[in-house]
Amino acid sequence: MTEIQSVHGRRVWDSRGRPTVETEIQVAGGGVGRAIAPAGASTGSGEAVDLRDGDQTFGGYDVRNALAAVEGEIAKALVGMDAADQNAVDQALIALDGTPNKSRLGGNAIVATSMAVAHATAAARGVPLWHSLGDGTARTMPLPEIQIFGGGAHAGRRVDVQDFMVMATGAEDYAEALDWTARVYLAAGKLMADADKLQGVADEGGYWPAFDTNEAALDMLVRSIEAAGLVPGEQVTISLDIAASEFGSAGRYRLGLEGRELDSNGLSEMLLGWLERYPIVSVEDPLGEDDVAGLIAFTAAAGEKVQIIGDDYLVTNAERVRSGIEKGACNAVLVKPNQAGTLSEAKAAFDAAMAAGWGAVVSARSGETEDVTIVHLAVGWCGTQLKVGSFARSERMAKWNEGLRVAETVGSALPPVSAFPWGR
Repeated sequence: MTEIQSVHGRRVWDSRGRPTVETEIQVAGGGVGRAIAPAGASTGSGEAVDLRDGDQTFGGYDVRNALAAVEGEIAKALVGMDAADQNAVDQALIALDGTPNKSRLGGNAIVATSMAVAHATAAARGVPLWHSLGDGTARTMPLPEIQIFGGGAHAGRRVDVQDFMVMATGAEDYAEALDWTARVYLAAGKLMADADKLQGVADEGGYWPAFDTNEAALDMLVRSIEAAGLVPGEQVTISLDIAASEFGSAGRYRLGLEGRELDSNGLSEMLLGWLERYPIVSVEDPLGEDDVAGLIAFTAAAGEKVQIIGDDYLVTNAERVRSGIEKGACNAVLVKPNQAGTLSEAKAAFDAAMAAGWGAVVSARSGETEDVTIVHLAVGWCGTQLKVGSFARSERMAKWNEGLRVAETVGSALPPVSAFPWGR
């Protein structure tokens, strides 16, 4: 019933209007699975390569070569395999590509295929994807982590920090977390417009701000929570993605908005000061991916009270996660399937983090589509957090809304506070 009968590649479009790869898998029992590869703007040097044609078509972003790989070599290798054996399929894809970063066939071709295989298996079994991925006993929903202001590579670097987000850590359940976030998002938009600080909407749906300093965004975020009738630090907390690799290297960081340069210690001191003054419980990529000593020092200073997420440094790689655990760099991992290239590799990074008592945040990318696979991954793998962008734009809302549907079966309860690094 789950023998792969056909593999088809299709060029579709992402949230930036750029081409991307959709793979469709049909198995013997008639089950069909489809999945679409997302694309990131802020990328780690160690992640799987998003294969683009590089010619004049669509600004070099076309994916004809990646689609040719799906229709040709990948289809030939997978037809006849058992889709239910996800690890075997993924290992076949890895071996077929033969490069350490999936640059020959393309990480986009491979991840779309890997996810489509999982969807086809679920369809053949007649169960939702989250149920097929796990043992069907998931009883909690992941806590939403939702962008309010976008910056960095997502908003023309109008502010240096990439994501200013909120988490409804005091909410009773998933639905209430979305309700509270909607109130904060609407309040932030009004406050921004009234202050003449609103320049539009960034890549992930968050407001594109016109602040004079990075810290001004934190002040506005606290005001937005209060204007929504919620209590900062009790009902709603703040999460930041610094994305420090985007504005620094070799331990030097250039804050373009403020016209100043900091060393590793200086950036850490600035962030630690923010942790003292604002209700921040999570910080992603506080230092650059090449500043491991800085990450270790920052984790030693702040890791007992806040979540410190590795993204560019860990790139959804189990070996890197285990190394980070050993070194004491970070206490949580961001899990992006396309960063790893296959679901099996993403799950290995997730498992390595969870086994060490780390947090694991399942995440979308800035270039997204209506694909909702990551929601099912977060639920089926019993993840504690889900990050898909803001509370606007259909490619984001498709995922939050899918969570509401899943919650009708799983139950809307959120994980206990003790499940998060800041709650232990």
